[in-house]
Amino acid sequence: MSDSGDVAYFISDAHLGTPDHSSSLLREKRLTEFLDSIKGKATDLFILGDLFDFWFEYKHVVPRGFTRILGKLAELTDRGIRVHYFSGNHDIWLFSYLQEETGVVLYDRPTAMTIGGRHFFMAHGDGLDESDHAFRFFKWMFTNRLLQWAFARLHPNLAFRIARSWSRHSRIRNGEDPFRAEEEPIVRYSRQHLQDQGYDFLIFGHRHTPVDYPLTPHTRLIILGDWIKHCTYGVFSNGNFYLKEEV
Repeated sequence: MSDSGDVAYFISDAHLGTPDHSSSLLREKRLTEFLDSIKGKATDLFILGDLFDFWFEYKHVVPRGFTRILGKLAELTDRGIRVHYFSGNHDIWLFSYLQEETGVVLYDRPTAMTIGGRHFFMAHGDGLDESDHAFRFFKWMFTNRLLQWAFARLHPNLAFRIARSWSRHSRIRNGEDPFRAEEEPIVRYSRQHLQDQGYDFLIFGHRHTPVDYPLTPHTRLIILGDWIKHCTYGVFSNGNFYLKEEV
């Protein structure tokens, strides 16, 4: 993916499904309208995780709702737009449904990519704090195949109730707070592992606060914000990256 004519859009953290149906539906409609507005311009759409506040696929059951956003993603891929979906900590249980039904490409780990001749590193951004052993344990637990199989044995009504309770706890625990570069796990991780790798842009979600931070004179660290409070997104065109707010 290196065509100089690429126009890529980036979003993250819509957390559709929370805190209640009516407010989530309004947010879903706004996001769907935004995606509709870019379909004539975008070559690529990157979703950097937590589009849904909770997602789990049984073999024959998927979460109720989200028909507008799923239909729009299918429309975008049908038009030839490449949609890249990075799983987050709230939609970690993405399996085959979205790929098969909407045509998105799924990523379950950080990924480097060249877009329009510029070098990108992208990840949702969770689990980068190496000192947060509790979070890392829970992420291991949620990605364990045996535990996923056991969870799938629960009736969906019970399983979704448990999972939504955990999602609410996780969202409160990892909610928005002011960006302080010297204290940020994403910044610390980037300095230790990424700043000498020749990347032009490091793109993350998860943090909910929109940030455009110069990690080095040649590398910008971007946190996309969210679609709960900020309605922010990134756009890359003609070699430049812009962090914008949908109005």
